[in-house]
Amino acid sequence: MKIKTLTAVMCALTLLSSCGKTVVVREDNSGKDATSAVVEPVIVGKKGVTDKIDLSSLSHDKIGYGQGVQVDDKNRTTGALDFNAKYGNLNAKAINDDDKIYLTFDQGYENGYTEKILDVLKEKKVKATFFLLQDYAEKNPELVRRMIDEGHTVGNHSVHHYSMPDLGQAECETEIKDFHKYMKDNYNYTMTVFRPPMGEFSEFSLGVTANCGYETVLWSYAYADWDVNNQPDEAGSLEKLISAAHPGAIYLLHSVSRTNTDILADFIDGVRAAGYKFG
Repeated sequence: MKIKTLTAVMCALTLLSSCGKTVVVREDNSGKDATSAVVEPVIVGKKGVTDKIDLSSLSHDKIGYGQGVQVDDKNRTTGALDFNAKYGNLNAKAINDDDKIYLTFDQGYENGYTEKILDVLKEKKVKATFFLLQDYAEKNPELVRRMIDEGHTVGNHSVHHYSMPDLGQAECETEIKDFHKYMKDNYNYTMTVFRPPMGEFSEFSLGVTANCGYETVLWSYAYADWDVNNQPDEAGSLEKLISAAHPGAIYLLHSVSRTNTDILADFIDGVRAAGYKFG
């Protein structure tokens, strides 16, 4: 399989945690805090974990996740591999340990494209994970019901889209559990995966999430697709997405993107032509 160098969106933020500690978040994986680029992803995914994590020794320092631009010999982003190695014991992952491709969509609000996205996924026989805010689930019941009925995974993206490491334990739990209860009460659906808003987390917030019975799922590839007023070029985006394919890839796409919607079918076909299957 021909491997190309990908260009990815990088998080480069200096953030202040709720504990008053300043943390500089790296732009890529070339910094001194990076682990080996050849580290294998740990096996995670203990959905419904019953053993509670001891939160007392976990750091409250805020970290802004970004997969970076460096890749290993399998085209896997080393930032995602590093995340698994560091936080897999907190029931969190940014890449899977198999050879398949996984599509995830963040659904902060509805921009008129979700129906077409669902149509394409149905036509191509691909399942995806849609990370919803509670407000989205409240305002778009027909789309949410369709996601469930067509076999997609509905993930928890919190009630209010707050930065989880800025919250205390009780507030973190409320952001997760209140939406969990809403989905159970209104859709008879039990969510098991969580994506922290803005990709911001701390060891402590990951531990709280795990103790709520959730697996934290970040991503191993994302690109600048979220600005509805500055949508990327379709041909260039398609090339980026296909060339970024790698074993266990978790793609983060935003469903508000016109570009993503228009190229989704070709992207699926291109990845399959490269020899991959979708998980």
